[in-house]
Amino acid sequence: MNKKQQQTEQTKKRIADASRPLFIHKGFNATSIDDIVKATGCSAGNIYYHFKSKEGLFLHLIEEWDQEWEETWLAKEASYHTTAEKLYGLAEHLAIQQHNHPLTKAIDEFHNNTVKDAAVEERINEMVAGYIQFNKQLLQSGVDRGEFRQTDVAGLAVILDSLLYGLSFHTRKMGPEEALAAHRLAIDVFLHGVA
Repeated sequence: MNKKQQQTEQTKKRIADASRPLFIHKGFNATSIDDIVKATGCSAGNIYYHFKSKEGLFLHLIEEWDQEWEETWLAKEASYHTTAEKLYGLAEHLAIQQHNHPLTKAIDEFHNNTVKDAAVEERINEMVAGYIQFNKQLLQSGVDRGEFRQTDVAGLAVILDSLLYGLSFHTRKMGPEEALAAHRLAIDVFLHGVA
């Protein structure tokens, strides 16, 4: 990485780090570019140069969360011996992460209440495709190991993603134990259909 690229990455990190608390405390909709300018000391033009829009900046924060989530999951994944155990572990990991992550409320606002431009929609679609690919690989490993019957793994990957995505909304107002129980029950039901 050359010096200019390094400076660009440092500026992006500074903007992201300064804006994260704004989104956490004010929410996505109530946080303005002016708020981000004041928090970062950067001009609006500099913010737009690095992120294109407020939505682009927020997507960057979501992508950072996804990266953290994946690193944490990969560190845990080896402790599960079967694909079924991994699915339960995945559900637990999701329930705990989503329940405790400070950006959860802002992410709900972002997904539900904003009009997104084509570039933002494309990045969201790429993220979702990554989740489905992750599910597909996990489920295929269960088929390959003989834990699950031969089936439409691609279709099940979409169903699993939809199940977990829906649970993320329904369990927001639950306590941690109730949310965890709902996630475990969902995996019970899912496994009943594939095992």
